[in-house]
Amino acid sequence: MAENKMDSSPDHSRRRFLKYTGTAIGGVVVGGVIGSAVSGGFTKKSAVPSPSASPQAQPAGDYNRAPMFFNQTQLQMTEAASERIFPKDDSGPGASELGVAFFIDHQLASPWGVNARTYRTGPFVKGEVTQGDYLSIQRHELITMGLHSMEETSKSKYSKSFVDLAPEEMDAILTSMEKGEIQVVNGITGKTFFNLFRTMVMEGVYSDPLYGGNSNMQGWKMRKYPGNQMSYTSIMDKDQFIAMEPRSLHDHFVH
Repeated sequence: MAENKMDSSPDHSRRRFLKYTGTAIGGVVVGGVIGSAVSGGFTKKSAVPSPSASPQAQPAGDYNRAPMFFNQTQLQMTEAASERIFPKDDSGPGASELGVAFFIDHQLASPWGVNARTYRTGPFVKGEVTQGDYLSIQRHELITMGLHSMEETSKSKYSKSFVDLAPEEMDAILTSMEKGEIQVVNGITGKTFFNLFRTMVMEGVYSDPLYGGNSNMQGWKMRKYPGNQMSYTSIMDKDQFIAMEPRSLHDHFVH
């Protein structure tokens, strides 16, 4: 009776479970770790790979660079168009290298893209020049419709997709958008699209890298902008300009 009670005790059952699941299940955590311990595997020396055979350390990937709203075609068009608005030159990198397309994508995927917390009741009328347009469509719809209009114009005028155009051909289409010569949707011309798109490009160049653009704070470095400093007390009494290494919001995170 005592032996049977011992066999059915919780501790004994647990030991049996660990033993048999460890030896029977291969390739999982239980079988790979606990099973080796039960069979005495921890006492055996495992082969240590030579330093020459070890894989090279790979640079950490920027996992923030991934589309959240655009499809691949829209993302490529956004990257190409933003590079024409803020191109790479002797001063530093352009919009493409700064990750501006991902900044725009992430903004459109956010509540801002659907005009959250914005007054949205009609009537929707064309505003004065100093007021801007009060649109019946949301921001993400304006951008995607604008990109579609750019693509249609590119195919009808050049028989090519926008991303396959020469730089001067891209500039011609963007100029037509800026002038309002291309229709986006009823009552909305390319000028409204272009004004919002250009504003987003510049925000992506100079915003905190937290939001997807301004990669490695290169946009700030071109302007010698200090970014998000905690204090300026050490330089407040200086008469000359003090160049500071920029800091982002990430730099204040306690790891």
